Amino acid sequence: MSLRDMMRRHISGWMSLDGPESDVVLSSRIRLARNLRGCKFPPRSTDAENKDVLAKVEQVVVQLIESRTPLFKDGRWVRISELSPIERQVLVERHLVSPQYVQEVHARAVFISADETISVMVNEEDHLRIQTMNAGLRLTDSLSLASQVDDILEDSLDYEYSERLGYITTCPTNVGTGMRASVMLHLPALALANRLQGILQAMSRVGLVVRGLYGEGTDSVGNIVQLSNHVSLGCSEEEIVDNLSAMTLQLINQERSAREALARDLRIKLEDKIHRSYGILTTARMLSSHETMGLLSDVKLGIDLGMLEGVDPSAFTELLVLTRPAHLQEFIGTELTSEERDVRRADLVRERLKIDRQKE
Repeated sequence: MSLRDMMRRHISGWMSLDGPESDVVLSSRIRLARNLRGCKFPPRSTDAENKDVLAKVEQVVVQLIESRTPLFKDGRWVRISELSPIERQVLVERHLVSPQYVQEVHARAVFISADETISVMVNEEDHLRIQTMNAGLRLTDSLSLASQVDDILEDSLDYEYSERLGYITTCPTNVGTGMRASVMLHLPALALANRLQGILQAMSRVGLVVRGLYGEGTDSVGNIVQLSNHVSLGCSEEEIVDNLSAMTLQLINQERSAREALARDLRIKLEDKIHRSYGILTTARMLSSHETMGLLSDVKLGIDLGMLEGVDPSAFTELLVLTRPAHLQEFIGTELTSEERDVRRADLVRERLKIDRQKE
């Protein structure tokens, strides 16, 4: 499968809704930060030094792909400089690279597995950022997958490691395991009950980090947030995963309780809101990206509560991705103005939801 085919595919492996607790948890991610021994960190190194790191990693990864090593076979090695601005942003919208990563294109490349559950960024904040993602609450599975990828790479690459401190990383909060675990959560009922901000602030006070849809420095849209650990030093990988899983389960219970309360006490108002949102999505001629995310959030809530029949749950994840600006332009095949995107976005949403109506 070519990179373009991968990018035009509607759903990556982590986007399915068949994972545990998928009514609230959209995905689970593990990210491992690794640096090569004797090489300066990317933010402090020269362009020539970054190119040297890239060449070392590229030689290893390409060999793994060509030898059809499990987890690497059928994947793609992509140099960021060879992608168009829209293609680079598509990778961000699919959560395969960070927004900051594509702002600089020199001496940067990423490995992407065929099902897009694995990506390895080279020369981001650290020399390597190994990322794995799974659908639903599957942090343990994501950790196992990340560890396998890490072990394969470490067989050929010499990591900077301290017996006392653990893995040495650019950011002090990543020193130790070098691991950041995170979950992507859909919390519409807590938002409607005006409880979300207070709960997320409480999570921050117990050592967790709350970020927007695309991570650090991004906003929460569509009632979607990312929750992750803050410090890596002094904790084992299993402890980090267990703690985040426990806190996530608390959030799941609170979100479900809020949904039950809304459905019980404000059922007509909630049904009206959900069906109005669905009505707008199926009839509007122009839709902004931000408005679409909010309306899709209402539709998913309706599907999860059984208040909206005849809509395929996969429509939410498909449209969550396809309606983003870069994906929309990649899907259409041409660069669009903001107004043109709003028109094409509305066309795309109506057509996708029309398929569900025809199935009834």
